[in-house]
Amino acid sequence: MAVITRKPADVVHHSDQGSQYMSLAFGMRCREAGVRPSTGSVGDAYDNAMAEAVFATLECELLDRRRFRSQAEARMAVFHFIEGFYNPTRRHSALGYLSPIEYEARKMLMRD
Repeated sequence: MAVITRKPADVVHHSDQGSQYMSLAFGMRCREAGVRPSTGSVGDAYDNAMAEAVFATLECELLDRRRFRSQAEARMAVFHFIEGFYNPTRRHSALGYLSPIEYEARKMLMRD
């Protein structure tokens, strides 16, 4: 979704070495989207810390606080959490206490 709506340049998709990320289909999809895949080294808990922090926040601030009646309801709640709160509003120390959208906007201004 981010690649389609934001059309970013020089994107890296960092993940663990799970089979879904090591598959030929995933690698081909990354190439089609202009995304460079990157996997961490086995047993290194720190190279994926930023992504792990996102999921920990999602779990603590949304999933642990609610029960969902269906997968569709859970899917919509996650979408609204990410697109309605996390990306536009939630500040991050790793981004200089800016939200992801604010950080991205400033980066775009610096490019121009």
